[in-house]
Amino acid sequence: MLETHDVDASLKDKLKCLIFIPIISRTYCDPKSFAWEHEFKSFIEQASNDQFGLKVKLPNGNVANRVLPIQIYDLHPEDKSLIEKELRGVLRAIEFIYKEQGVNRPLTPKDIEEKNSNKTNYRNQVNKVANVIDEIIHCLKGKEPAAFARKVSADKNVHDTEEDKSNDVSAKVMIPKKSKRWLITALSILLCVVGVIALYKVINSGKHVKDASEKDKSIAVLPFKLISDEPDKQYLADGMMDAITLHLSKIKDLRVMSRTSVEQYRGTTKTTRTIGQELDVVYMLEGSFQKFGDDAKLIVQLIKANEESHVWGDEYNIKWSEVLLYKAK
Repeated sequence: MLETHDVDASLKDKLKCLIFIPIISRTYCDPKSFAWEHEFKSFIEQASNDQFGLKVKLPNGNVANRVLPIQIYDLHPEDKSLIEKELRGVLRAIEFIYKEQGVNRPLTPKDIEEKNSNKTNYRNQVNKVANVIDEIIHCLKGKEPAAFARKVSADKNVHDTEEDKSNDVSAKVMIPKKSKRWLITALSILLCVVGVIALYKVINSGKHVKDASEKDKSIAVLPFKLISDEPDKQYLADGMMDAITLHLSKIKDLRVMSRTSVEQYRGTTKTTRTIGQELDVVYMLEGSFQKFGDDAKLIVQLIKANEESHVWGDEYNIKWSEVLLYKAK
């Protein structure tokens, strides 16, 4: 975003999501930072005044906040108080923290649970995030405004009529495109949370950036490729790329190239070494989003540009039907 852009107007539509997941580090709790003022506080204000509200009551009677914090460091008391003031309640974060004597850092998939004084397991924490998202979305399904309910009913009647003509007695509920995008956004955020935490560990690891200079801590997230029989899903790949770029930009001392700077390399045949030289970065993140039928996969790879060598990579597999959370009846 350029200095000439209207920040509030630009972010207004982008913040229209069901659930906001901030990655809480020690540098996040800064009232002067862009993320704090224009994302964290803005979402809270916006969610507090929309049709759902900031806090939602779950079927079991518990109350959940639509801000779902992911905490990767223990916070100073003053930082915790600052967050709780904005959340209007106690900070209830899902922790991705590894702790032992003298150590306080983000949790990684390779950490041994028994050595972690928090006794947290990486995969279990990821599962907790998914379960919370699932709970909130299921709850909000029953809180859609009347206009939405009428649209679903009308779409269902039209669909039923078409099914009758083809002598098929099964009926399917048609879900508005906008509602699907909200659910897909939740999936994108979850995958990006996992990826960014892993990247944070790699880029700040002495194994890969020993005696690192400022230039060494630089990265460009290249446009993600869509590999699918549904070309209209390109916005998903772009959304994941944007989310990862945004969260990486919040890491202290890490220089991240803007979306505008990397867009020119969409579909390019240039080598990673050439792109790295042109952008003056050490690392590049490549990614692809694949969807065929009910199977979807996000693949991300961290490349050291000047060596064209693979530093880190991972893939995240999901079932599309589990994302939409709607079943045919």
